[in-house]
Parts: sequence; C-alpha cells; structure tokens
Amino acid sequence: MTEGLVHPAPDTAAFPEFPRAPAPAPAPVLAEGPRTTLHALRHADGPAFVARVRESRALHHPWLSMPDDANAFAAYADRLGEPARAGFLLRTRADGALAGFVNINNIVHGAFRCGALGYGAFAGAEGRGHMTEGLGLLVRYAFTALGLHRLEINVQPENTASCALARRLGFRHEGYSPDYLYIDGAWRGHERFALTSERVAPDA
Repeated sequence: MTEGLVHPAPDTAAFPEFPRAPAPAPAPVLAEGPRTTLHALRHADGPAFVARVRESRALHHPWLSMPDDANAFAAYADRLGEPARAGFLLRTRADGALAGFVNINNIVHGAFRCGALGYGAFAGAEGRGHMTEGLGLLVRYAFTALGLHRLEINVQPENTASCALARRLGFRHEGYSPDYLYIDGAWRGHERFALTSERVAPDA
C-alpha cells in the first residue's frame, strides 16, 4: 500500500468560523492513478481545505494566496462554480488525505477551447509525485470530459519547481510574458507553457 500523507488531523475546534459538522465523504472520483485521485471541489470541503491551507502557508508563500477562513473559502468556491472556471481536489489514494488542488481558469469554448491551470500541493504532499500524477489526471479529464483542446500554465520564473512540473507533463515553453499578473503588490512576469490535446496519448 502506498504510504499516506503524514500531517495532523484538522482540529475543527480551532476553526470556529465553520459550523461544527461531521467531515463529509469525498466527492466521487473523476479520475484515478496509482497513488492519486481527482475530485470536484465542493463547498462542503471548506473546513478540511482551509485547515490544509493554514498548514501550508510556508510552502505556498510567495507564490499562492489561498482562502484561509470560511468566508474566503465560500467566495473561492463560488468563483470556481462560474462557467469559465472549474475547481478540483487531489487526494491520496491510500487514505483520502488532501494532497493538493487544481483549478482551470479563463475557460473559453467555441473555436478556442482553452483554459489556464492553477495548482498547488499541500504541506506533506510536495515532492511525492502527487502533483505530477494529479495534474496528469486533470489534463486528460479536461481534454476528454470537458472538451478542451489547449491548456496553459503561467509561472513566475523564480518558481523553478512549478516550471519543472510543467515541462515534466509535456507542456511546451512558449515564451515570457512581462508584467503579466499583479501579485503581492507588483506586476510579475510569467513563463508561459501550453499543451494541446494532440500531444497527449489517448491511452496515457
């Protein structure tokens, strides 16, 4: 059996902004690999998600600013429910622990059929291959179930781990976009990677 993540169980008493309730069962599995499963993000995932975000602050800084209270998570989940977005969770197959998240933003259908990926691991899951496997599951799901043709990843050059992940998944480096996103008080340039469905083996 694959070893699960080692991290303290979320103490719901430490997060009074969420009503006390039993932890919900995970959403149905959308895709699965040897160690990782892909699920849709739901509002019911809020307490566990926020607990993992709080545990992962050092890991996420300065690249990510994630919802860390009930109101912020509700707004986050609402945004990901819009037609141009979709949110997903990655869980370890061994024990169902939250390993990371993946979002598809700026979804455009019609002749373009494109979306931009955002993602991150939670503390304890980094460096264990869950993001590589989970993003691979998401890519195939997006190209089949969601009918997309192109996916983009935009990464700050200093985030070398994320750039390496994009390349490992077969994303092509298309160039550098200066002053691309306003992050942490400044406009930040990003490396642009892209993958189209033709480059993914049907039986991958």
